[in-house]
Amino acid sequence: MFEETFAAELATRIGSTVEIATDSNLIEGLLSTVTPELVLVIEVNSGYGDNVKIYIAISAINFIRFPQAA
Repeated sequence: MFEETFAAELATRIGSTVEIATDSNLIEGLLSTVTPELVLVIEVNSGYGDNVKIYIAISAINFIRFPQAA
């Protein structure tokens, strides 16, 4: 039940910059898509090349932070 509520809250924040921590990674990027099971974060590359898409299982997330714009 918590995961459903968590996913619903994240869906209201699509387009925000996020920092997501899992057991082994800290992912920073743009919150792009939220489903009941997955979150898609796009790591924006400021240089040349493609942006990196990272899919994260909702159940693997330890915490999410929404940093303030500078």
